[in-house]
Amino acid sequence: MADTDIVYSRDTSRETRQPVLLDAARAIQLAALVTSTSDGKLKVSHLPLLVSETADGSVRLSGHFARANDHWQIIEQGNTTSMAIFQGPHTYLSPSNYASKQETAKVVPTWAYVIVHAHGVAGTVHDADWLLAHVNSLTDRNEAEQPAPWKVSDAPDQYVATMLRGIVGLELGVSQLEGVWKMNQHRSEADKASTVVGLSGSDNDRDRQLARVMSETLATLR
Repeated sequence: MADTDIVYSRDTSRETRQPVLLDAARAIQLAALVTSTSDGKLKVSHLPLLVSETADGSVRLSGHFARANDHWQIIEQGNTTSMAIFQGPHTYLSPSNYASKQETAKVVPTWAYVIVHAHGVAGTVHDADWLLAHVNSLTDRNEAEQPAPWKVSDAPDQYVATMLRGIVGLELGVSQLEGVWKMNQHRSEADKASTVVGLSGSDNDRDRQLARVMSETLATLR
């Protein structure tokens, strides 16, 4: 993987470990796929993407477009440079959570978040067998926790074949992965601890989810 920094972050917030980045992308799943066009514009589609990794560390993302979405046509016209953006847990951080607020009052709000960017070259897939295998994998991945998992094969074969003709496959060979876990790593131990406590006690689900991620992230720094 290339190591040129594209996204801005403090050094303390930058995440470079490929297993951590891939685990986050797998968990988030939904990504904004951005592709540059020949006329200098940007095409964006929001897609659930599956992550695969080979023994040599190569990474590939797979997904599909609705055939009515011209994003796939833009790729086939040769505009293949793309980036998948996986936005993870995020929330507002109030200065009221900082222990140092009482000491100096020199505090300001910020935002905490997890982000993964996957850069690479995109290609399309029209093969019916590939598309069927892909939607099977995507379905099985997301039905696994259902009490009675639905399978693609539960639907009539002809119906499935008709649905498959309405999509176009996507493969993105990843050339660079980058991530930011902006969790106030640069602040004092007291501020970090008080922020986790404050978010954990919030009535907002988003705050509590971020508190768990922040606690896990900060624990790796000790």
